[in-house]
Amino acid sequence: MQTEILGIIATFALTLIIAIPLGKYFAKVFAGQRVWTNFLSPVEKFIYKIAGVNPNEQMDWKQHLKAMLTINALWLVYGFFVLMYQHQLPLNPDGNSNMSPHLAFNTIISFVVNCNLQHYSGESGVSYLSQQFIVMFLQFVSAATGIAIAISFFKAFKEKTSVKLGNFWQHFTLAITRVLLPLSIVVALVLAFNGVPASYEGKDQLISLQGDSVSVSRGPAAAMVAIKHLGTNGGGWFGTNSAHPLENPSYLTNMLEAISQMIIPIAMIIAFGIFIGRRKLAWTIFGVMTIGFLLLLLPTLQSELGGNPKIEQLGVAQTMGAMEGKEVRFGPAATAYWSTITTVVSTGSINGMHDSTMPLTGLYQLLAMMINAFYGGCGVGLLNYFIYLIIAVFIAGLMVGRTPEFLGHKLEAREVKIAALVTLISPFLIMAGTALASYTFTQHGNAAWDTAPSAWLNNPSFHGFSEMLYEVTSSNANNGSGFEGLGDNNTFWNILTGVILLFGRFIPIIGPLAITGLLAKKKYIPESAGTLKIDTKTFALMTFAIILVLNALSYFPALALGPIAEYFSMIK
Repeated sequence: MQTEILGIIATFALTLIIAIPLGKYFAKVFAGQRVWTNFLSPVEKFIYKIAGVNPNEQMDWKQHLKAMLTINALWLVYGFFVLMYQHQLPLNPDGNSNMSPHLAFNTIISFVVNCNLQHYSGESGVSYLSQQFIVMFLQFVSAATGIAIAISFFKAFKEKTSVKLGNFWQHFTLAITRVLLPLSIVVALVLAFNGVPASYEGKDQLISLQGDSVSVSRGPAAAMVAIKHLGTNGGGWFGTNSAHPLENPSYLTNMLEAISQMIIPIAMIIAFGIFIGRRKLAWTIFGVMTIGFLLLLLPTLQSELGGNPKIEQLGVAQTMGAMEGKEVRFGPAATAYWSTITTVVSTGSINGMHDSTMPLTGLYQLLAMMINAFYGGCGVGLLNYFIYLIIAVFIAGLMVGRTPEFLGHKLEAREVKIAALVTLISPFLIMAGTALASYTFTQHGNAAWDTAPSAWLNNPSFHGFSEMLYEVTSSNANNGSGFEGLGDNNTFWNILTGVILLFGRFIPIIGPLAITGLLAKKKYIPESAGTLKIDTKTFALMTFAIILVLNALSYFPALALGPIAEYFSMIK
């Protein structure tokens, strides 16, 4: 047990050791300073030339928004038709069939919005061509989209007053060539040399320990596993994701994959402080996020290492903790750590079955996705936290009788209304989606659909409600993990979550981007003795309190009906 805890501490420590200098590198790259990857400049110039892009052309927030939505719409159309007709296309040695229209609709939206919610089984649901030219391609570009928008946020507050937020296409290109691609090559090589497949051959025939002949899927998995974590995407090459022994063979690869999904979100926070010359503010933000992360991680460890109370009542010793749904090669502690980081940073990959975790662990996983701002995804995590900052500045200003200001820009009704709308949309999508699913399940269970609603759940009562709540929450948070007792590959869930995916991705990007653009063009107000400082411990505590209160008020009733009720039913 002590060794497992030390493994977690070492993993987090290595994450910080890598992420902090990586953040300094990010700041230099996007500020146009000289870095070791400048040898890629000719490649980038070639990309700009064939795309007809002038990287020096400055864009305001509306132009950034137009560019982002346009290219994302193109990917949606392109990917939808490839998935619909993958059986007729090359690179399909296992003969995987075409996706149904509603599954293709859900899948392409999921990967475009960086969620990677998979209502299909990885190795049998898509061909090698779809895996690489749809799934893996979108894992690069969706992550780069989030980073590009975050850089425009950086640029808005670097200058005192400006409507010029840089060039979206330049930010997007640099995010791939200077950040995602180099890191992915390193991680993929390490994974390939440690047992993750990296070939285009079809299934292999193996003899199991029982003497049975077993077909084992292969493919160029190492490259996808690298970017799925670095880009906080999370989609698995194999159906069981990083619980699969070929996708995550050992404790070493488990550490590497856990580190990979955390380094860019943390590095973006460090880069923000360096880029705008407010390092103390960045460390304050990092401190609040880390406290929130630890408050989710520590009780998760306690929950999983304490074992299952129902099994304890039978007199069965649980010296290793709650092992249902865990891989023996990782153990409950490493699985608990993974379940926390994957829901905190919106990766959504798994190395154990979330549906089998203890009820309180499920509660913490849901909370991490509902808050969605403790580190968060690539770029968008900082944007989500920015909304909480705006609300905290507004409320603090009211409390002390001062005009609220953010980094020298006066905060007015328009910006606060946008922030309020963004904070309300997530509870609405989660509560309304779960309510609709619950109503359909209870009132129309025998509907003659492709899958009758009564057949959705493998688990009754409180846990069944949690399965539906988790699916909707994961979609809204662009996470992609799931309580897999839920039968989700049907028309209802594919359409419902597809719609939630779109709103859950783009509104939390559009809102902060609009606020950023509106604030940036306002007259800069120099700091004075009466300025509300946002890089102090007091304001950090205020922001943390805002995060807790808003989410408690929004989600407690639903959590009480699901994981909390299940917990009390197990200990009675």
